[in-house]
Amino acid sequence: MAEQRFGEWVAVRRHGDAGRVAELVLDRPKAMNAISTDMARAVTEACEALSGDRSVSCVVLTSTHERAFCVGADLKERNSFTDADLGRQRPYTRAAYTAVLELAMPSVASVHGFALGGGYELALACDVIVADPTAVVGLPEVTVGVIPGGGGTQLLPRRVGAARAAQLIFTGRRVPAAEALALGLVDVLAEEGQDRMEALALAARIAANSPVGLRAAKRAMRLGQGTDLRTGLDVEDAAWRTVAFSGDRAEGVAAFNEKRDPVWPGE
Repeated sequence: MAEQRFGEWVAVRRHGDAGRVAELVLDRPKAMNAISTDMARAVTEACEALSGDRSVSCVVLTSTHERAFCVGADLKERNSFTDADLGRQRPYTRAAYTAVLELAMPSVASVHGFALGGGYELALACDVIVADPTAVVGLPEVTVGVIPGGGGTQLLPRRVGAARAAQLIFTGRRVPAAEALALGLVDVLAEEGQDRMEALALAARIAANSPVGLRAAKRAMRLGQGTDLRTGLDVEDAAWRTVAFSGDRAEGVAAFNEKRDPVWPGE
């Protein structure tokens, strides 16, 4: 399994014969993957590299820590900050969450243990969240005097509705896995210890499809979300035009008619 490091605490691993599934690994176990300035920079760099790699069809966001996916911001680092330091850090942390959200291909989060604050926001930035029964998710930022600043106030209402998101954000409540599934805070509940394997298996099924189609479908869904129906349909039409005359479309139709698996050119 090939691995590429981005800074000290982030790695990318490629899976499958063609390497179409990329695993984006949070690897700062001594700090339960708390997001420091350097780690935020590394996440951004890794996501930008993945988005620019046309051979990647799906990304799985995972963690090497046994008891935590990610506990959010590195509060030990922030405790040493002046107000000016915190202001200077903000562009780096915001860029990291945005980079995950704007991955060009579908993304799947693999969550176990604590996924709190910025940790849960990283998962929210993915298209699908797979969790195991040990997962505990939440946005407790108001309990320490701030607000969710990694997209939580915008992504959670889009996922579960405004009233439910308000209740969760205003109380800062931590939600265990079974309830999180029932509320729509996660999408799939795997067997204990199997969230990573379940997420990688889902990613492999996704990556078997047209790379061009996957990127276009994600772009249409993300850009059309929150718009009126007519605008959304125009966004969809624009995305359709990027794939309708592609090599992937020609190969997909040919493979269907010839009753064989497609060999996607990815263009």
